[in-house]
Formats: sequence, structure tokens, C-alpha cells
Amino acid sequence: MGRAFEYRKARKLKRWGSMAKTFTKIGKEIAIAVKASGPEPAANPRLRVLMQNAKAANMPKENVERAIKKATSKEQEDYKEVVYEGYGPYGIAILVETATDNPTRTVANVRSYFNKHNGSLGTSGSVDYMFDHKCSFKVVLKEGVDAEELELELIDFGVQEVFVEEDHMMIYGEFEGFGPIQKYLEENDFEIVNAEFERIPHDTKSLTEEQQADVEKLLAKFEDDEDVTNVFHNMA
Repeated sequence: MGRAFEYRKARKLKRWGSMAKTFTKIGKEIAIAVKASGPEPAANPRLRVLMQNAKAANMPKENVERAIKKATSKEQEDYKEVVYEGYGPYGIAILVETATDNPTRTVANVRSYFNKHNGSLGTSGSVDYMFDHKCSFKVVLKEGVDAEELELELIDFGVQEVFVEEDHMMIYGEFEGFGPIQKYLEENDFEIVNAEFERIPHDTKSLTEEQQADVEKLLAKFEDDEDVTNVFHNMA
């Protein structure tokens, strides 16, 4: 098993604090996908997978349809995806992904969270090099499919790691491999439960329980911010 497996096992990705927060996040991602490639799922691979993510998060179908319809209207905010980098307490590297219609507001908020919790907002590239940007797919386990054989078959598509997790299969690949991997899975009748992009730290840093609690307070501030879509860090 490789680093993606160990990372996932050690840090089961946090669920967002509430359904409302999850739905807001997915709604923004849908808006960005529709703006980029149109409202028809058949012609928009990213939208197709976001609709699966919405289903996995129990987002009502009407909410998804409303988000797609709004994305094609003049009332839709123009969201920009911006990544902020910095250090939290005790030198923990943090990457904050946002989708915002007001970058001035967002950067001010992000900077204030860092400052109030003994951290500092860094410049672009200051911690990004400590993480690998990956795409991941969670698919329903298919009878007769061996994880190791599938991994070998998908190497040319950018896949680096495949492992079984309960009744699902996790597939991790290069960031740029998202499209080709999705295409292969769809063409070979794999049921995609959800797909996303993750940043996996090269190394993790161990802290005491008390120190961890300090870092968690900062992470909670980011995750409570409506502009924030994901937060990644290298705390063990």
C-alpha cells in the first residue's frame, strides 16, 4: 500500500460540519463546472461527477437541478477558485482552497484566521511543494475486479494507487489524469460514488494533543467560512 492509502487511513477525510455547508460547496462547484463546459451532463464530464458527489452527499435532486439552472442565468455569481497557503501554529503547513465571488473579502478573512491563531499567510508556492495534488475516485466494488490488476491497467492513464476500502475501491492518480481516468471508469461501467481532488502531504508532523487542539481551532475557522471548499495540512 502506498502513501495515499496510509494518508486516508490516518486521516479519514473530515465530513463538512453540516448538510447546508456540503450543499453550498457542491453548488459552487456545479456553478464553476457549468460556466466552464455548459449545463448538459452528457457533454460535461466534470458536471457528471459532481452530480454523483451530490447524490453521495444526499443532496436533493431538485437542489442540483436548481444549481445547474442558476449557473446558466445572469444572477449567478462569478466564482473564482483561489488557493491560499500558509503556516499554522507549530509550523504546520496549510493549504486552503476557496471558491469565491469576492477574493478581496476571502483573502482578508483567511489572513485574519491565520493571524488570530498564531499562524501566517504565505505567498504562492510557499507550502504547495510539500503536497502532491492528486485526483481520487471512489467506485463501487465490481465482482471479479482485482485492485492490483486494475492498477496495472490504469498506469497509462495516470493512476498511481488502487486499494479496496470496505465495499468500495479507491483510485488515486495524478491531478492531470482526472479526465482520462473518469472516461475509462465510465466506459467500463464502474459506478463512481464520488470523485475529488486531494492534496497529500509528502511528510506529516507529529504534535502533542494540546498542540493538535490549537491547530484544530484554526482549521475549524477555515472550514466554517462559506468561501472555503477544502483545507489540507501536514499534521499527523
